[in-house]
Amino acid sequence: MFVERSFRHGVLELNVAEGPAAGPPMVMLHGVTRRWQTFRPMLSALATGWHVHALDFRGHGRSDRAPDGYCIVDYVAEAVALVESFAEPAVVYGHSLGAMVAAAVAAKVPHCTRAVVLEDPPMETMGQRMTETPLLGFFQALHEHAGSQRDPGGIAADLADVVLHVPQSGAQIRLGDVRDATTLRFMARCLRELDPEVLTPIVERRWMDDYDVANVFSRLTCPVLLVQADVLAGGMLTDDDAELITALAADVTRIRLPNVGHVVHWAETSRLMSLVLGFLESV
Repeated sequence: MFVERSFRHGVLELNVAEGPAAGPPMVMLHGVTRRWQTFRPMLSALATGWHVHALDFRGHGRSDRAPDGYCIVDYVAEAVALVESFAEPAVVYGHSLGAMVAAAVAAKVPHCTRAVVLEDPPMETMGQRMTETPLLGFFQALHEHAGSQRDPGGIAADLADVVLHVPQSGAQIRLGDVRDATTLRFMARCLRELDPEVLTPIVERRWMDDYDVANVFSRLTCPVLLVQADVLAGGMLTDDDAELITALAADVTRIRLPNVGHVVHWAETSRLMSLVLGFLESV
């Protein structure tokens, strides 16, 4: 059973869902706009051998809104503080934004990091290459609903009708045709608790500011499991970026998942858990 508790860092009160003390510590870091509950499909399996702590990032879920920004680098200090609070090194699991932060945590406090699992880190797909994808329009649409107190069903219906432009092909994609209704409802529920400012650096294309990819990944000395979704199915980690991570970090196990989109832990939960649990047995 997971119990939510508060974790203070500086002026911020952050929300953490903590599982039973079944083993060494593990920190779970979600993607942008989401909450710790995104990991529910994985938690029962992980909680049998690990003491799981799933964080709501600043501005997300039940955590405080932040006065000082929402670029990737702004999330790192709180995750570092959580990892440093344990008596032994932790495994850090991150999806998307969480993967970028997890890598930065491992680079900053290697003595506190046992291993990292990076689920489809977006890298420059949400940086310099963003205008080559439908993502800018997607996040602009989310920005309109962030912090709304409307019923999740109404927000989800509006999201379903969002039309995204694919720059490379000129195609138009209706969001409801590529995301199922359950996913849209969860997205809507997360948006209700989201600080709209979370999305500002993304739509202004400065989310990656001061995140030095070469510096971060070259300092990873712990084992890394890199899970790469399929860009043709909505994944964000390109082959070039995956190869860069593999070249920079000391010990990377790279797994490619054809035909699987960005949120691997929802799309292929059982398959992902087999990979993750097998990897964790080696660390």
